[in-house]
Amino acid sequence: MRDTSFSTDPPPPGSPAAPEGEVCTTLEVARLLGLAVRSVQLMVDRGELQAWKTPGGHRRISRASVQRWQQKRQASDAPPALPGAPAWQRRRGDARPAERPCVLLIEDSRHFQTLVRLLLQQHFPQVDLRLADDGIAGLALAGQLQPDVLLVDILLPGIDGATLITGLRSHAAFGRSRLIVVTGLDENQRQPYALALQGVPVAHKPRLAVELPPLLTQALATLR
Repeated sequence: MRDTSFSTDPPPPGSPAAPEGEVCTTLEVARLLGLAVRSVQLMVDRGELQAWKTPGGHRRISRASVQRWQQKRQASDAPPALPGAPAWQRRRGDARPAERPCVLLIEDSRHFQTLVRLLLQQHFPQVDLRLADDGIAGLALAGQLQPDVLLVDILLPGIDGATLITGLRSHAAFGRSRLIVVTGLDENQRQPYALALQGVPVAHKPRLAVELPPLLTQALATLR
């Protein structure tokens, strides 16, 4: 199947030959949306933004597709529930059970959403798990729920995890929430995010089944 999100074909309106302002570079889109450049690249790869390469090999992104993405996100005030999710997860606006610790997972990969859910069902059946699949929805749901524990990926659409973590750590409303980063980036790849991740425990996705349970046990223990 042909990938229409990224092409070397002659660009549509918005090419370098089109009126100035119809196209953006990856860096310009990252600054416009307040994201990391890598997050914008992932959005292009997922087909969320329309992009192509110039004859010189430079990536160009349609400004119209950026605007459509912004409008779509502004119109969405909560993340969709996963297929097969329990009824408490599908209901929007429900107050979480007071006797159950609340864990909010902000992660765009369905595979790792499922893996975390299975790990929690096995090791922490008492936990009330909620899910958000991008940074904007995650920030909104975090404000609504004020969860006990936040599990946050670094490379997220909407708002990248490093920006999200920095915002949460500086906001008094989330002072009681415990943060754990869940990422596929190795230690070298995390260096650009080192400031945001300072003092935050990290579970590496390739070893998630081994590293996440003890980190979550420690986080939940501090709530008592």
